[in-house]
Amino acid sequence: MRSARALAQQAQQADDLFARGEDAPLRTVLLPSADLAAFRQAARALLDQDVEPARVSWHIADSACPDLFADSAVIDSSAGLQGGASPLRHPAATATATVTVPADFLALCESVILHRDPGRFGLLYRLLWRLQREPDLRHDPLDADRVLAGQMAQAVRRDMHKMKAFVRFRTVEDDQFRRRPEEGPLHVAWFEPEHHIVQAVAPFFARRFTQMRWVILTPEASVRSVSRIRNVKEAGAHEVVQAAEPTGPEGFPSLEFGPGAKREEAPPADAGEKLWLTYYQSIFNPARLKLRMMQQEMPRRYWKNLPEAQFISELSAAASARSQAMVAQSPTLPLRRIRAIEPTGEAAERQRADAMHGPASSAAAASSGPLRLDELKSATDRCRECPIGMAATQSVVGEGPAHARLMLVGEQPGDQEDLRGRPFVGPAGRLLDQAISQLGWKRDALYVTNAVKHFKYELRGKRRMHKTPTQQEAAACLHWLETEIALVKPKAAVALGATAARSLLGRHVAVMSERGQWFERSDGLRVLITLHPSALLRGDPAQREEAFAAWLSDLRHASAIAGAA
Repeated sequence: MRSARALAQQAQQADDLFARGEDAPLRTVLLPSADLAAFRQAARALLDQDVEPARVSWHIADSACPDLFADSAVIDSSAGLQGGASPLRHPAATATATVTVPADFLALCESVILHRDPGRFGLLYRLLWRLQREPDLRHDPLDADRVLAGQMAQAVRRDMHKMKAFVRFRTVEDDQFRRRPEEGPLHVAWFEPEHHIVQAVAPFFARRFTQMRWVILTPEASVRSVSRIRNVKEAGAHEVVQAAEPTGPEGFPSLEFGPGAKREEAPPADAGEKLWLTYYQSIFNPARLKLRMMQQEMPRRYWKNLPEAQFISELSAAASARSQAMVAQSPTLPLRRIRAIEPTGEAAERQRADAMHGPASSAAAASSGPLRLDELKSATDRCRECPIGMAATQSVVGEGPAHARLMLVGEQPGDQEDLRGRPFVGPAGRLLDQAISQLGWKRDALYVTNAVKHFKYELRGKRRMHKTPTQQEAAACLHWLETEIALVKPKAAVALGATAARSLLGRHVAVMSERGQWFERSDGLRVLITLHPSALLRGDPAQREEAFAAWLSDLRHASAIAGAA
């Protein structure tokens, strides 16, 4: 049956015809199916005959309804409607006018035709008709017909997205599985789409589940994968899918479409579903519950077919109490990913002094014996004076000869440095090696380190993204850097970036305005300011060569010291 809206629209069209004194009958268009090809053929035939939209009554062959004002003729044409940037002429009637549509009109038709509203064909033909006579229509986003078509297309796209998200498969041990268990059981799902989207969405499941036998049942149509299936008639709920010409992209399962099914033909819950429900309950986070947002993304009309929906009310009701219980719990400490090394000898005495009196007591402990460079690694591994060390894989201390004349100080280790335990071995380190090579320096004659000894990051998926340490975190790590300076006793240091410059000079440093300049500390150590190599990697690629040359110019000020190493 046609909707009340469509019938009212047709009656209004008839009233308009009589009001203009025109008694020509309506044209009845019977489409064999609700697809774009059939609509394009019929629409082009109507345009060739100069038939106004108000004189056309659209129907699908299997649900056609006769019209009071329609003639008995049925439009049948093999013409085609072409879309794109350039106009295309009817291939069989070159004398007729050229039909031109915007490049996105066919994409709009593809979506709108899948809508359940029977008036969608009349709307699209009216838009097509107007586009030929109203050139400015394509630039009017507030036109009522364009707005309505856009809303229909959006509703169809949303329904397609929901089908991809809310299909839940259940396993069936059918006859084929019993004969050939190596092919796995049949996976059957039930879904109730709002629009005619089954054929449009089915290729998504063919690409997604290439190694799985599956069937999706809906009230309107059913679809199955047939890449490894030879017996079409198999026992079970999937019998509703009849043999059809298999279609599918190369490398993916072909598809067979059949008539609709009933809800009772879908299989009951299985062990896999029970496992999924257990997992769903365990990952529910009451602190992040937003019912309105959840219902917007998971409308209630889908709940009846989602196994996990049975727990939504229960979990939502207990969310507030569970959130309060989570807040009341004491925090948990993350597990270390490296084995703790127990200190011995003088290092153990210094650690006990730090625990009793704070890091300042290290100076007193050092009076009994200086800390050696080879002890820095184990000492910084256990450092917890700031939170960074709790999440890092390991500490990364300096590397180079014990009495290097030039020390290069960066900000902190990166992801690769954290994993390998060595400074400047990632992308920034490779750029630094390139600069050292062009300057004629020898890296094994330099002492390379960082102001902060642990990698600070934030997780984005599975990636650990660099995060700049705060001033407080850099200050907590300063005594380790000063220990390295005291042990190596370099003639000069190069501060690579703002964090290193602040740690070395004890003040805020405007790197861009102070780069390439020497400054002297109170202890006599000279410090050259320049950029960190990662700043060049983050810069505009088109200007990278120029930026690299300027960076080399900064570093060249230390060549006399580095060359004498």
